[in-house]
Amino acid sequence: MPEDSSSTTRRQVMARTAALGGALAFAGNLTELFAGTAAAQPLGHKSYGPLIPDPDGLLDLPAGFRYRVLSREGDRLRSGEGLVPSNHDGMAAFAARSRAGRDRVHLVRNHENRVTAKIPVPTVEGLTYDPMGKGGCTALALDGRGQVLSERVAIAGTAVNCAGGHTPWGTWLTCEETEDQAGTNGYTKDHGFIFEVDPADPHRTGAVPLTAMGRFQHEAVAVDPRRGVVYETEDAFLKPFGLFYRFLPNKPQGGTGSLRAGGRLQAMRVPGVADLSAIQETGAAFHDIEWVDVPDPLAAQTPVRLQDFGPRGITHAQKLEGCYWGRTCVYFVSSFAHSAEGSAADHYGQIWRYDPAARRLTLVIVFGPGTDVQLPGESPDNICLAPSGGLMVCEDGNGAQHVFGVTRRGEVYAMARGAQNIGTPEAPEWGEFAGVTFSPDGRTMFVNCYTPGTTFAVTGPWRD
Repeated sequence: MPEDSSSTTRRQVMARTAALGGALAFAGNLTELFAGTAAAQPLGHKSYGPLIPDPDGLLDLPAGFRYRVLSREGDRLRSGEGLVPSNHDGMAAFAARSRAGRDRVHLVRNHENRVTAKIPVPTVEGLTYDPMGKGGCTALALDGRGQVLSERVAIAGTAVNCAGGHTPWGTWLTCEETEDQAGTNGYTKDHGFIFEVDPADPHRTGAVPLTAMGRFQHEAVAVDPRRGVVYETEDAFLKPFGLFYRFLPNKPQGGTGSLRAGGRLQAMRVPGVADLSAIQETGAAFHDIEWVDVPDPLAAQTPVRLQDFGPRGITHAQKLEGCYWGRTCVYFVSSFAHSAEGSAADHYGQIWRYDPAARRLTLVIVFGPGTDVQLPGESPDNICLAPSGGLMVCEDGNGAQHVFGVTRRGEVYAMARGAQNIGTPEAPEWGEFAGVTFSPDGRTMFVNCYTPGTTFAVTGPWRD
């Protein structure tokens, strides 16, 4: 059945505290998230209307929107290097120009492949870190009409490439969400690093781990374009939970390859808060945030989150996911917290804002815990700013999977829904969404279905 806009209101409660039974609570409106960014325009609607079931069974969208499948796992890579790999995850879009001066878009796409992956990223000379690693990135080049011109390997031999983030100088930082060391699962090198990928010329960046940025279960990164500081999330959903980090580069002016010059890795300590899930009131703010040097960023003997940060400890959070920079602050997502798994409290998602100038951390949004998993808004994962004003969020939870929007006023609406692709009508399963991003001109939304790996381009009457 199509989902009408009124049904999304069952998923939201506009309040200053996270009331039990309400799916969403906000710190006022969300204007401060978007002011001065590409998403600063007002958005005067609650949704784009009900989702229309896709007769081809792939992607349900509102009326007037259409999708094009750019790539599916198992297809041939246009480069001839092999097959399109499995497990499509984080992604970013970059503006480019052809030698003839025509507009182009480069997409860089992660493949969260473990050793058991059905289709690995093909190994390519000069682009392969560990020949036993099945993960990596592929890069697509699109012309001005959105047609695929090329598709090739951008980095190979890495492991469990989950998310990442773009840099101000036009490269992609791909993150390994694993701590496996050489000799584990057949790997010949240690894993758990960040790698820089040039979408236009992958051989320019090669396959070099940025070791000073830490070895842990990386999820996403965001770069402060003025200070050059890189913020990093750690996706550890079992205790001990992950940490929120910042990397102070030796070359803060940036530029391709600059992060190889090293720097200092630090973890965030919120005084008096051992677990972020304990905070349930939106608008709750913490001042004088501390940053503590990581004793051993390479985690040679002990995972970083288990290392000794002194008698006052360090602040943990379950399932730290998406991370992005907006105007003067960094925002990061905790996808969920379950007290049954050791968290201090339950929620179905938090979005936090850290203001480095004020050294202040604020809880901006809480999802849950009272939610209906068939409606949009549970377990937010990858996240991006939408040119029409607001957020686009990929859902990674139970039940139907959505890309859902959050307006500056705090309304939640369904933008896309994945059609059932696994299981039976009696016990359906949906592949999660990942890697939502927009073309530089804001006219196309790109998003992945994780499995079966599919990359979509969505166009339509985006409001601006």
